[in-house]
Amino acid sequence: MKTLTPDPPYEKPSPNPDNRYMAMTGNCNDMPTLFVDTHAPLDALMDAASYRIRAVTEVLENLSMRGSIECESFILSDFALLLAIPLRDGCDVLDVVRRRLRRMATE
Repeated sequence: MKTLTPDPPYEKPSPNPDNRYMAMTGNCNDMPTLFVDTHAPLDALMDAASYRIRAVTEVLENLSMRGSIECESFILSDFALLLAIPLRDGCDVLDVVRRRLRRMATE
């Protein structure tokens, strides 16, 4: 029978901008598990950001075309969170692109 061993102590990554992997701000606690590869090709980063932001935009545009939406406030709160997560992820990726472009402009 295989013996289980506990995970090693967690070391929180430092927010150093030179780190290859940047923690997403949308992580749900102090132990980030979702990261952006800051060395990924710029076009791949732009595609990832665009995909998330466009998905949120399409849902919001669809909602704005409806006459009225009646539901409980907690449902609207959950729905807003559902849309905020990919929007924040897209903004995080765009932040990486912005930093990379600025760095390229100064070289």
